[in-house]
Formats: sequence, C-alpha cells, structure tokens
Amino acid sequence: MQETAQSPPGRPPVPPPGPGPGAPGPAVEREVLRPALELYLDAHAHPELPGAERRTAGLLAARLESSGCTVTRNVGGGHGLVGVLRNGDGPTVLLRTELDALPVTERTGLAYASTVPGVMHACGHDLHLAALAGAADTLARTRSAWRGTVLLVGQPAEETLTGARDMLADGLYERFGTPDAVLAQHTSPAPAGTLAHAEDPRTPLMAASASVDITMYGRGGHAGTPHLAVDPVLTAAATVLRLHSSVTRETAPAEHPVLTVGSLRAGGPGNVIPETADLSLCVRALSEPAVDRMVAAVLRIVRAECAAAGCPADPDVTVTARSPALPTDPAAGAEVRRAHEELFGPHRVVGTGPLTATEDFARFGTGGVPTVYWLLGVTGAARWRRARDGEPVPPNHSPEFAPDVRTALPAGIAAMASAARRLLARPEGGPA
Repeated sequence: MQETAQSPPGRPPVPPPGPGPGAPGPAVEREVLRPALELYLDAHAHPELPGAERRTAGLLAARLESSGCTVTRNVGGGHGLVGVLRNGDGPTVLLRTELDALPVTERTGLAYASTVPGVMHACGHDLHLAALAGAADTLARTRSAWRGTVLLVGQPAEETLTGARDMLADGLYERFGTPDAVLAQHTSPAPAGTLAHAEDPRTPLMAASASVDITMYGRGGHAGTPHLAVDPVLTAAATVLRLHSSVTRETAPAEHPVLTVGSLRAGGPGNVIPETADLSLCVRALSEPAVDRMVAAVLRIVRAECAAAGCPADPDVTVTARSPALPTDPAAGAEVRRAHEELFGPHRVVGTGPLTATEDFARFGTGGVPTVYWLLGVTGAARWRRARDGEPVPPNHSPEFAPDVRTALPAGIAAMASAARRLLARPEGGPA
C-alpha cells in the first residue's frame, strides 16, 4: 500500500529487527484457517468492482453465518452487510473489511489469479475479508475469553470512498448499535507477519482526500487547421502541468500535499481535434482545511487555463468524493498495539508516520467513536530477499501485487481477533 516513514524513496519498507519475513507467526487453528483460505482464493479469483460486489458479499455472509453470526444484507443501499456475534453483556466492537476490487489487469501469474478481465484484487481487500471471517470464527470458538458484541461489517465501494458513508446514512449505528471501538487493518508491502501502528496518535495515520472530475470544452476541427479550432487536449495537458507545479506549492510541506491526475481522456483519430477533454484527479493532505485549499486551487487553475486557451465554455468541475483524515484513538490504539506486541512479539510490531494513502474508514468514527487501524505486512521472504538486491516490491494497486497468503492470512486473522478480544470485556477471573 504505502512505504513506512523509515523507508528510502523507491525502496521497500524497512523491516523491524528480528526474524525475517515468512518466519512462523501466531498459530491459527486449522479449522479456522482452512475455510478462511478457501474464501480468500475464491474472492481473489472472482473480483468485483465497487458497487457490484454481490457475489463477494454472499461469500462473506455465508462464512459469518457458519460462525454463528446473524447477518443482515443490503445495508447502505448496496451490497453492504453486517454480521452480529453476541456473547453476553459488555462492549460493542466493530470489525470492518472492504469487499471491492480495482479495474486493474492482473499480472501475478498466480494459479488462482483473477478470472475477470481487467479486474483484480490489487489492494488486498480479499485478504482483509478472509482475515475478518477467520477472526469471527476464532471469536466464536473462544467465547469463554470475552464478553460483549462483535459487529462484522462488509463494506462495499471503498475504492470510490462512498461505501462507509452510505452504510452510516442507512442507519448502521441506529440499527445495530453504536460501537465502543471500530477496528480495521490494511495490507502493506512490508514483510509478511509484521504489523505497523501509528507512531504518534496526535497525527493522522492517513490523509484526507478529495476526488475531482473535470470536463474542458474546446471547439472541434481538422488536425491540419488547428487555428480554426480550440484544442482541449492541449489545454488539458497544460492544465496537468500547471496543477502539479502549483497546487502543492500552495500547501505547507508539513501537510503532506499530494496531487495525482489519474486519467486524461480525449478524442479519437489523430487527424481530428476533439470537442472535449476529461481529467480525473485526487488531492490529499493531512487535514481537511488543506484539502479544501487544494480543491479551490484546482478550480482556479482549471478555469484560468480554459480562459487562456479561449475555450468556448467554462469547464465543469465536480468533487465526486471526499474522505476525512484517519485518526487513531490514543487509548484504544495503545491497547490494541499492546495486544499485538504480546502476541507477535515487540520486534514484529513497529510504528509508522503519516501516510498519504486515503481511506473512508475514518467515517466510522462519526460522533467520536474510537477508531484503530493498522498495517499488515504481506511481502513473502523470497520476494523480500530479491528486494534487498534491488528488485522493487509491487505496491498496492500494482498489477503484480500478490500477498504471501501462507504467512499474511494467519497473521491477519490473529491480529484482528486479538485486537477485538483486548477491547471486549474479560470474563470475571479471566486472563488479563
């Protein structure tokens, strides 16, 4: 997903001291691991794009029901689902996974690679949902070790930053209860079997963001007579360069400003000047006011470039999605980190500074609900050794992103289950 703060640019994250990636981690019962692995392989081979996660939601729902959860589907007007696992009086802890994949063509060469052309689980959401299902199974089998209620949320449309918003708008907390804490994890190209927590809970772990779509209007014409047309491709190209050179220069470096133009679409044949050009971009920074300023700068620059080019109409600029920065609750975060250190060993649990990735998980913290989020290393030992020789580790969203499931999945199950148990009530006389 992202490099840790200690990593040099262009290099994989620096591993913690101690055993290398792929060394044995916390044990997970075979009866838990086998169905979780089957779920992972099935989900990876059959990825679904945001808003179309019907099959994936069904797979997760079936696994949760087999663990004794009561499952409600279609929460949020889409394919969101909520499983409820009750075990007496006590706190309510929400565990969240995403369901959606990306429009990426897989190039991993895995035997269980995507069977859907142009669609791939390139961000690890398949591993997240398998780990959550395994954690639910683990918690159901260890009821004597905790008390309370576990909410298991399968969230659609994370990649478009709309799924969490829609589930909350559909009364997630009103219908199922406001949790005392919300937990999630995300794959990272760090060594498999390691975890990373926010180094400083006063600083967001992930950035706030805004996604922006732009349509620029030109006047079509013949490629041989450009003086009789207004070329929106040239205007768009100039706009991309101006945006990259200007927007981040207007935000303090401490805010970690990032602007990325993900697509520029225009035209057809090379001998035709098109009527329009479309840009899609995102801006990120560590605070929402900084994102607001960046969006305002985008709007100003786009309008000015269109005016300078003599475009016949003003551009259309639409903010399609927003996501707040992702905080870590200091108290709950410290408890979860201690649980992970006790289970994995302190040499496998490290801190990381703020990251410029973005997530809509922060929305589950609405109303002051504590959120805790950590990164789960997924790079296997062989790949890590090659990285030490200079071969890059494929990051999240890469066509070659391939978690070492043999090590990463048991670690993900154990990390999620142990975090939940730490925040749930302990039975009287139970272990501290």
